Amino acid sequence: MQERSSVADLANVLKRELNRYSPGGKLPSSRVLVEKYRVSPVTVSRALAQLAAEGLVVTRPGAGAFRAQPRTDTAQAPGDTSWQEVSLSADAATELVPRAVDAAGVLATLAAPPPGVVEFNGGYLHPSLQPERAMAAALARAGRRPGAWGRPPTDGLPELREWFARGLGGTIGAADVLITAGGQSALTTALRALAPPGAPVLVESPTYPGMLAIARAAGLRPVPVPVDAQGVRTELLAAAFRATGARVFVCQPLFQNPTGAVLSAERRPDVLRIAREAGAFVVEDDFARRLVHEDAGPLPRPLAADDHEGVVVHVSSLTKVTSASLRVGMLAARGPVLERLRAIHVVDNFFVPRPLQEAALELVGSPAWNRHLRSVSGELKARRDTLTAALRLGLPELALPHIPSGGYHLWLRLPDGADEAALLSASLRAGVALAPGRPYFCAEPPAGHVRLSFAGVAGTAEIAEGVRRLRSACDEVLADRPGTGQPG
Repeated sequence: MQERSSVADLANVLKRELNRYSPGGKLPSSRVLVEKYRVSPVTVSRALAQLAAEGLVVTRPGAGAFRAQPRTDTAQAPGDTSWQEVSLSADAATELVPRAVDAAGVLATLAAPPPGVVEFNGGYLHPSLQPERAMAAALARAGRRPGAWGRPPTDGLPELREWFARGLGGTIGAADVLITAGGQSALTTALRALAPPGAPVLVESPTYPGMLAIARAAGLRPVPVPVDAQGVRTELLAAAFRATGARVFVCQPLFQNPTGAVLSAERRPDVLRIAREAGAFVVEDDFARRLVHEDAGPLPRPLAADDHEGVVVHVSSLTKVTSASLRVGMLAARGPVLERLRAIHVVDNFFVPRPLQEAALELVGSPAWNRHLRSVSGELKARRDTLTAALRLGLPELALPHIPSGGYHLWLRLPDGADEAALLSASLRAGVALAPGRPYFCAEPPAGHVRLSFAGVAGTAEIAEGVRRLRSACDEVLADRPGTGQPG
């Protein structure tokens, strides 16, 4: 957050000083800029890159940065693009379920808030939690491997497929694994392979907005199945299969997003049995297994490890526990469905870039990998405890029904009558960004909610400051809700 702010500040200063130079004139060297503005070389490099992207400067390796020549092209008036409204909607009348490409729920966790805002809306580890040195070393070693820049097998590197398969308990082998460009890509492939446009797909309620966006963009009809502290309610799952004829159920059995629930031992076999009796697949999104907290105890095995009839299509990824840019994940399945998954994956992506796969293989095979997992496990627990304690002390009116032992967020229910959108706006004005609860529901939500991430902030001090700011926002919004006796 501070680095982004200093880059923007330096870029603005350099913009103001550009008028001192004639077109083609050379700017001070990076060393001079570092000394003059007391910033790091990385900040100078990124600020100059920003100016270059805006067409204000030109950088020449080994020579320096120069003020760009003024543009000689004349701006043209924009043309009339209103015809696109007709074209883009022309096929909607023939679609059983019109495709809706809505990225708002995804962008709520991807978009970086303004400088100075506490990021309780983040979906990835803060840079201080990422294994940056280990990833840099792995990438450097990978780049020196013979053939590292050659075309990889379309299914992925055999060694990486074997590594993922070993985590599934022996029921799935390397031949059953496809390497994907992260978990989102794997989910997209799975839903496209398993359900035709217009079909219903059963989803947990609430659930991950990115998966709902995938389903709707594919013309599928998400049907909610409520979850509680023990995971998906299996009696309602069976009823939903009977009522809809669905052939796919998407779930997160471990540290579910957003509730943090873990599917209970009693319900695990029921989920597999119910799906098998319905002739349906279970897409298991095992996104948080490597985000376990230090005090969690032994984890349940993936559902895929207990599946002997090819019901489960398993998805997992390295991205959440490393970096948003290490987009390496996997799909695993057994039986004829694997060929369909493979075909769609190849058509959509060809393959995951080999250098990225080689780097992932180097990383998970290094001694630094287990050290990183242990470090993240301890840090996530400390941050969870700090946020939980701060909320209970400073914001007791926000209900916290479940404290997870894995993952990176807490799911809070707002008081009855609270305006979720108003709270989000007030929070941002107070300097804290939250993830709204509405995008996590595919139907009408039972109440207002917000999701608070404790992984994307700088540390426990920032968590405490974020809760203090959130208290200010709640004082502004919650006091005016109906039934409080306050002016409304």
